[in-house]
This record gives sequence, C-alpha cells and structure tokens, in this order.
Amino acid sequence: MITWIVLGIIILGLLFVVAGGYNRLVALSQRADQSFADIDVQLKQRQDLIPNLVETVKGYAAHEQGTLDMVTQARAAAAGATGVDGRVAAENALTGALGRLFAVAEAYPDLKANSNFQQLQAELTDIENKLAAARRFFNNAVQEFNAARRQFPTVLFAGLVGFGSDRAFFDVGSGERETLNAAPKGVFLNHRSRA
Repeated sequence: MITWIVLGIIILGLLFVVAGGYNRLVALSQRADQSFADIDVQLKQRQDLIPNLVETVKGYAAHEQGTLDMVTQARAAAAGATGVDGRVAAENALTGALGRLFAVAEAYPDLKANSNFQQLQAELTDIENKLAAARRFFNNAVQEFNAARRQFPTVLFAGLVGFGSDRAFFDVGSGERETLNAAPKGVFLNHRSRA
C-alpha cells in the first residue's frame, strides 16, 4: 500500500513538473507570437509609406527609374513574405533598396529640401525606431522561449508536446547593418543596434 502511495506521489509530481513546464512554454510562445505581431504592424506601416516616398522622389529624380523600381519590387516582396525567415530576408532587401533611394535623394538638393520628402523621411525614421524596439522585444521573447525549452527538465518532454525546435530570431543581417551605416544622416538613426 505504501509503495502505491509513494508511486502515486511521484507520478503526480512528474505530472506537475511536466504541466508547469508545458504551461511556461505555451506562455513564452504566445509572448513571442504577440511580439512578432508588433513587428508586423510596424512593417506594414513602413510598407504603406513607401509608395508616397517613391512618388515624391519620382517627381524630382524621374531618370532614377531603376532605383524606384527596385524599391517598389522590394516592397511587394516584403508584403508577400511569410514566416520569420522569409520576412527577415524580404525586409533586409527592402531596407537595402530604401538606403539606395535615400542615397539618390542626397544628389538632389531640391528633393532634400521638399517638405513632403522631409515629412516622409521623418515618418520612416520614426517607424524604423519603433521597428527596432519591436525587434528587440521579439528577440528577447524568442531567447526566453529557446532557453526555457532547453532547460532541464523541460528539455526531456518539449519535443513530445510540440516544442521540439528553437524559434528563429529576427536578425537584421549584415547587409542591412551596412545599409544602415551608409544611410544619410536623419534616416534610420536609432536603428543601428542589433535588434
């Protein structure tokens, strides 16, 4: 009889540990999903701003059609990208195209002085700052999830309950870091830290 009681207590203890670990993984996964949704909001705001920016630049630098087309195509690819890895690649390409667009704008003093262009540039910088903060929050949530998934005793059952692999970070990549470092002053200023 005592053996059954001890065995029952051990089984209840194991169930408690598994349930606690599972609930923690679910909560951390939900936090990462929510933080990715915050990134998605900022990315959509940035994508919505781009057509106005392209039209403003087109009025001053119409012969720069290749750059304008590149930005438009990168925006379309970013809007259609799915998953963290796909979004990261598409957004890095879009950021690179925007960096080239602002480099073109540097060659046109009238464009740089245009109030509409300055307003769009300020809005884009604000969005980039919010996006960097959202990425930091997401990457922190992913780091916490990945660490919890690998910790003992959760590592023993994480794969069995659907949490068998690490979540991917939203890394700006080396290409975007180079673009951000080369961007004209006033664009992407606070976006340079690894988010």
